Amino acid sequence: MGDHDKLRELKAKREKVIQGGGPKRIEKQHAKGKLTARERIEQLLDPGSFVELDMFVEHRCQEFEMPEQELPGEGVVTGYGAIDGRKVFVYAQDFTVMGGSLGEMHARKICKVMDLAMKVGAPVIGINDSGGARIQEGVDALSGYGQIFYRNTIASGVVPQVSVIMGPCAGGAVYSPALTDFIFMVQGANMFITGPQVIKTVTGEEVSADELGGATTHNTVSGVAHFMYDTESDCFLAIRKLISYLPANNLEDPPVQALGDMSAADIIPELREIVPEESNRPYDMHNVIIGFADDGDFFEVHQHYARNIIVGFARLGGRPIGIIANQPQIAAGCLDINASDKAARFIRFCDAFNIPIVNLVDVPGFLPGVNQETGGIIRHGAKLLYAYSEATVPKITLIVRKAYGGAYLAMCSRDLGADVVYAWPGAEIAVMGPDGAANIIFRKDIADADDPEAARAEKIAEYRSKFANPYAAARRGYVDDVVDPAETRRKLMDALDMLSTKRETRPPKKHGNIPV
Repeated sequence: MGDHDKLRELKAKREKVIQGGGPKRIEKQHAKGKLTARERIEQLLDPGSFVELDMFVEHRCQEFEMPEQELPGEGVVTGYGAIDGRKVFVYAQDFTVMGGSLGEMHARKICKVMDLAMKVGAPVIGINDSGGARIQEGVDALSGYGQIFYRNTIASGVVPQVSVIMGPCAGGAVYSPALTDFIFMVQGANMFITGPQVIKTVTGEEVSADELGGATTHNTVSGVAHFMYDTESDCFLAIRKLISYLPANNLEDPPVQALGDMSAADIIPELREIVPEESNRPYDMHNVIIGFADDGDFFEVHQHYARNIIVGFARLGGRPIGIIANQPQIAAGCLDINASDKAARFIRFCDAFNIPIVNLVDVPGFLPGVNQETGGIIRHGAKLLYAYSEATVPKITLIVRKAYGGAYLAMCSRDLGADVVYAWPGAEIAVMGPDGAANIIFRKDIADADDPEAARAEKIAEYRSKFANPYAAARRGYVDDVVDPAETRRKLMDALDMLSTKRETRPPKKHGNIPV
């Protein structure tokens, strides 16, 4: 066999693998509005940057007529490439090859790119579109999942891990995405541990796959997913944007961008107009964020879940930051079980990857209610306090309006390790709101008065004048400076610049015990 024949053989083998499950199955995938694994990788990565690995891997199952089955690429495409010139590792399950089912060698290909990503320190993006474990391979398939889960856990906090759900993802398969940092879903994809048929058999409940585990359910109700998009192309654009804020690994700082003209202004008078005079009137905290962020650009995470708190990425003077902000438009910005979980996880991600945290506070307290207490708000709220206290990245807190009681502490007060605390002039920092406080402190005066209602109003006004301002806290050094809202951007940029060389350590330990 001459060199030309060998090259012809190589070319034929490559072409066969690239065809995946063949033209008919590719056509079927396209008919569902879905791209193939290779097309997805091409859309996600910089053009021409993809380098494929393990193209010729084959299964070695001898049961259930599997020896006759040829599965090109073992049902998953793996390799590495670039996003905006920066290295990333990827794998994409190929639904055209035996439904993208995961067997021993399929899993081994995924494990190889994860191991490489850990060695070289680069993000991993996994595109899931699979019928689940390859039943014919039995415990070898289950072992494959276990090896992936183990690597997801070891890689956690070392390299960013992104999961993309673009088809079915059921049974044990859901736990790899759940162990990663961010989950993207497209409409039509779904995730569940037990599907509609099993649920109907076991509990008698009838539910559609979309209601049970579709993109909307997981983005709004369960909080399992962080992003949802109508189309695959929109989803890939968003993943590329997310990666732009993140360092390649935990030993790097996030990438700094050059400032555009729009980013340069440091006095923003519009910020003076956002917060209403009346302290119980709502407003949209997004307006504060886009008011000071570079180019008014904010990349929100978990946008549709626990909307009483806002988390996401922005840039300040070209530097990426993570933002956690109360949202007065939803439940008055109270903290509750879901908001605590959402913010705590985001804080820990930012801390793991050296992304400074900016907190915007307007919080009247923890949400009262029997459901909250019996649902474990104490345990869940403690996650938020734990996450802030544990974080050693720069932490900057701006008290926009209300900061009452334990919720004031839970939103990264000086005592939980905030490096810089600013307040706007209308800030109210106190143990509780003026109405409740006056009723307790001045109970006797009010009861003994000729006109208790008039006395109550007077005492509320007295308490408000003492504490419904930031100066009592500033006198004690809990607030570093009271700032003109128009100067917010400049003050935050100065603080971020000052803290850019921050070094802080925690006592040596294996790990703490977060109240999960």
